[in-house]
Amino acid sequence: MIVLGIESSCDETSVSIINEEKILANLISSQDFHVNYGGVVPELSSRAHLQMVIPLLRKALSESNLTLKEIDIISATAGPGLIGALLVGLTFGKGLAYSLKKEFVPVNHIEGHIYSGFLMEEKPEFPYLCLVVSGGHTLLLLVKDFTTIYKLGSTIDDAAGEAFDKVSKMIGLGYPGGPKIQSEAERGNKNAIKFPIAQLKGKYDFSFSGVKTSVLRYLQQNYSDISNIPEDDIPDIAASFQYAVIKALSGKVEKAMKSNEIKSLSLVGGVAANRALRNSFEQLAKKYSNKLVIPDLQFCGDNAAMIAYRGCSLYKSGRRFQLSANAYPSLSQETFAKLVIPPAKRNK
Repeated sequence: MIVLGIESSCDETSVSIINEEKILANLISSQDFHVNYGGVVPELSSRAHLQMVIPLLRKALSESNLTLKEIDIISATAGPGLIGALLVGLTFGKGLAYSLKKEFVPVNHIEGHIYSGFLMEEKPEFPYLCLVVSGGHTLLLLVKDFTTIYKLGSTIDDAAGEAFDKVSKMIGLGYPGGPKIQSEAERGNKNAIKFPIAQLKGKYDFSFSGVKTSVLRYLQQNYSDISNIPEDDIPDIAASFQYAVIKALSGKVEKAMKSNEIKSLSLVGGVAANRALRNSFEQLAKKYSNKLVIPDLQFCGDNAAMIAYRGCSLYKSGRRFQLSANAYPSLSQETFAKLVIPPAKRNK
């Protein structure tokens, strides 16, 4: 079964072709010009998708040595994301499916990340615990199979990646924050400053607005001009902030590992590229003797291979969709199979 995937939810245009689990092509065009604006500009993002989607499709077909007629299923991201950006990929995919008389499968962007570990040679084993960490989402999920996902917790305010971006701007590193915070943190002392970790009533919920505000207060109390922080101080601030975020994430994940029967642990999403976070998960998996699956870096960020794979698994599970499927800023409530806290527990 050959599947064409299209991803255009934010600032990456991506087209991928897979044959079941074999990736034939996975092309990604990143919109680097957003750096000039300190964040993603939705209108510019949509226009860039329009310019790139057809050239990427042609190149993907060339790399795969395939023609459009040989494609069996066409999948495209349907949300969540920037509505204008989503509409580019979604309507292009629907039009392509209609013209070719092919099956069309709209895919929830977060579900694409959740199952992105299956693009690896070493795949997750059900049931597995999955932490989704990106610029817009932080979710802790128990994945039972390809159609049943239990939501254990989520952020009540900022996503982890969003906090990285905001703190990066505060200390003068700019956008995007994740790679720049990581680079500075690797030269700093993570114990130099004690930033808080939110303690919430929700057993598995996260909060990152507090640590972000704590960084701002630290800067205001220690520097007369927070727009001009001494370069020698930045590594310690970055390392201490990054450490607080990772402790918050790994702490809730460990709590869930103790309380749920799982076979695997998976870390996915753009922030999963962070080396310190990956190391933390490696230690957790080793501690509890669980298999750990973290996608390669090219599959952590937004990519069409995960969309194609999720489209394929939905189709194989019996799901069928109409071309009238719409794009919305958020589809998670509609597309997650189940959003309840499971009763299963295991002894510590």
